[in-house]
Amino acid sequence: MSARVAPLEPPFTEEVSTALRRLMGGRDEVEPLALFRTLAHHDALLERFRQVGSALLSFGRIDPADRETVIHRTTARCGAAYEWGVHAALFAPAIGAGDDWLRATWHGTADDPAFTPRQALLVAMCDELHDTAALSDPTWTALRAAYADDQLVELVCLAGFYHLVSFACGAFAVEAEPWATAVPAAVG
Repeated sequence: MSARVAPLEPPFTEEVSTALRRLMGGRDEVEPLALFRTLAHHDALLERFRQVGSALLSFGRIDPADRETVIHRTTARCGAAYEWGVHAALFAPAIGAGDDWLRATWHGTADDPAFTPRQALLVAMCDELHDTAALSDPTWTALRAAYADDQLVELVCLAGFYHLVSFACGAFAVEAEPWATAVPAAVG
């Protein structure tokens, strides 16, 4: 399927160019992601999207491995291969995530041996939020024991933001980045 809303191509307006540059970490030599260029059709929303995404990725208060567990599982549950693949290529190596972990984020369950106990808790959180938009008392109690209030807010907002990202990827049929990691095949 081709993209339903084509990503903008240069030349961009000054506002869009500035937002895209900031989204890409100021790296002008790298083409902005197709998702960002798709959202750029609405420049005001693109800037707000950048602000929230930047706060979560660059100024978060949770461990990067926890952040990536939530992002990978949320995008996997939403079927957002585009965003999952971008994070698998760009962020998973930095946290030491291997093939088994990546496969488990897409195909596994919270009890998958690829997850640490902390990651398993986060996977359970993501699954419950995805399925019910709420958390069970046992999951909440475990999260409460492991995280401070500010981190709990961040975890839930992170899952919610990546639902937004996933919805945009799926609704607009954003085409995969050529360098992104492909979704792994199921084992067995």
